[in-house]
Amino acid sequence: MTRVYIALGANLAEPKQQLDRACAALSALAAPGSFRVSSYYASRPMGEVAQPDYVNAVASLETELAPLALLDALQAIELDQGRERLLRWGPRTLDLDLLLYGDITMDSERLTLPHYGMKQRSFVLVPLHELTPDLVLPCGTSLGDLVNQGLRDELHQLGQED
Repeated sequence: MTRVYIALGANLAEPKQQLDRACAALSALAAPGSFRVSSYYASRPMGEVAQPDYVNAVASLETELAPLALLDALQAIELDQGRERLLRWGPRTLDLDLLLYGDITMDSERLTLPHYGMKQRSFVLVPLHELTPDLVLPCGTSLGDLVNQGLRDELHQLGQED
């Protein structure tokens, strides 16, 4: 079994419900009792495309799936929830990014581990820190150090009233 971390994001078609459905699908991939998910956070979209704000979270689970098999499973969940890949950094019903697969580093045509942009994205780092505050990335960087560099201010944690 390998502990993996997956970023979840949505800004179309009832984003919170999209993340709820994705969590149910992800938990079906997880070893029994290993699935956890952070709080949901609101964040501004990346890029220049005008679109609604995102709802983001990070999930953690243990799996026996190999990295590319897990990527295939994540993309199948996205497609099942209506994901269309029309614009880079455009609006989407669901985006699932494999952030970390244990301590593996990998750079292939289909998959880069750790995820290439995770160190610069507060909507990834803050919920990841919520789940595993003492995490050290495969490069040796402390997650806590990254979060404490001021990224936390960019997010709004969603509560029951949101």
